[in-house]
Amino acid sequence: MATTRKTAKSLGHRGTIQGLTISNDQNQDLCTYYGGVRYAIKPSERWRRAKPLPKTYTYGTTENPADCTTGAGLCPQPGFLNLSPETPEIWDEDCFQCNVWVPLGDVPEGGWPVFVFLHGGWLQFGTPNSFNAAALIGETDFKCVVVMPAYRVNLFGFLYSVELEADAASVGESVGNHGFWDQRLALEWTRENVGLFGGDSGNITISGYSAGANSVFHQLAYDLRQPDSNSLVRNACIWSNSPAVQPKQPTETQNQFNELLTALNIPLSLPPREKLSRLRSTPAKTLIDTTKTLALSQFRPTTDGTFISPTLFETLDTGTFASILLSRNVKIMIGECADEHFLYNTWFPPKANTLSALRTRLIADYPEHIVDALIAMYYPDGKLPSHCQNWDVDAWGRCYADMQVHKIQRGFLYALTSNSAGVDASGLLYRYRIEWRAKCVALGIPVEWGVTHSSDYPIWFYGNGKGLEEEEKGVVGRAFIGPLGSFVQRDVGGGEFGWGTRGPRSIRTLKENGNVDIVKDEGWEDGVRVWRNLRDADKGQAEL
Repeated sequence: MATTRKTAKSLGHRGTIQGLTISNDQNQDLCTYYGGVRYAIKPSERWRRAKPLPKTYTYGTTENPADCTTGAGLCPQPGFLNLSPETPEIWDEDCFQCNVWVPLGDVPEGGWPVFVFLHGGWLQFGTPNSFNAAALIGETDFKCVVVMPAYRVNLFGFLYSVELEADAASVGESVGNHGFWDQRLALEWTRENVGLFGGDSGNITISGYSAGANSVFHQLAYDLRQPDSNSLVRNACIWSNSPAVQPKQPTETQNQFNELLTALNIPLSLPPREKLSRLRSTPAKTLIDTTKTLALSQFRPTTDGTFISPTLFETLDTGTFASILLSRNVKIMIGECADEHFLYNTWFPPKANTLSALRTRLIADYPEHIVDALIAMYYPDGKLPSHCQNWDVDAWGRCYADMQVHKIQRGFLYALTSNSAGVDASGLLYRYRIEWRAKCVALGIPVEWGVTHSSDYPIWFYGNGKGLEEEEKGVVGRAFIGPLGSFVQRDVGGGEFGWGTRGPRSIRTLKENGNVDIVKDEGWEDGVRVWRNLRDADKGQAEL
């Protein structure tokens, strides 16, 4: 943000808020920004569901507008490189706010399209405050209301156990996946309130990067199970991630809960209420520091039977998922960076340079039977492949990137086009690959990492608050921002909007030289092979 000035806005029955008008270095007004706009009420205790805003809730008055000039609250979280400093002094478990970016000028008939963006961070860290949509909205034709919610992450958002299950049942709630429920509340708040910002509640694109993209898949899956009257997703952008695999069952996440208690010196023999009482009274910093020491250090989604269906991946196999996509005409943009693994290998790497340590680390994220099937495919003789330098960095990063992005994305697309019912949703799929990076990326990511995970933030957010050179603006605009604007607006007949791909194996590719080519996917068969083997492993486990 170059310069700002305070701007008050009436939200009708919701009262008045005070935000900022943002200008660039040339004193050109770009957009208005409202940071930290509340979308839900904090639950009374940890690991309970947040509540929707009451219909009578107001933000402020004309005389005393609510201050929305900063940003959303920061859920307690571990730090990571320069992307997420560990700052306990600003942590806030009441993080149920979103940042809203609004175009300038007259609102078009029906309202601006709405673009909800879910931040990434392995579901362990992250904040919408790291993203800047001002130049995207103000300097391009991407004229949308952009909504970026905060949500609970790590154990605050994804802890699960039978103790928590019983506790939730006592107040009529489900348990687990609280971070996903937070996101859904933010989506529902958006549908109900975005009109007050000039947005079209009937045209919501849900987007996300990394863990935010994984979240988009789960939000889409949940939305597709809702009746048409409660459905709210028109488009979905899954950037540098994928569905991964059917999340762990409660029996596996119980092991993690027990390991956490043991590390905190909370006896497993205590009554459930006492266990939870001690957990709830433990300072957030102690909890975060303790999670770093666990073997099961990653707090991921659980197949809870409520938000995440136990037959979720079966619906991909049978074509049910694809059929509902087609019936609702939900379009999906999905893709990857060329060198995802360089950043992936830095996050909680294995604790030793051995295959055993790699297996242990993978089990922190995925069901054990999936990990064993993966290892049998990748390392059948137990030896380090010739293309990998070591187990704990290179093999780890490549394997993790394949699971989160490269292989499983292709498997997901295969399921949407070649399922047992023969339902082909290829007309709704728009793939991309990025082999180019802006010069400003070097400020945070080493050049030798190439086009790695998150190096494309300046593409999707037109610099993301950092400067793009004029030539780079032309590259980014032609390659993605122009087509993305049409994708979100859905203003082109037939849904082509200049993307240029045909079929699930066709990829819109931004080449290293800045040119755009439509390329045939050379990794399709290998991705499908991995997907099929892991699906077979899941089915075999279900039969036990």
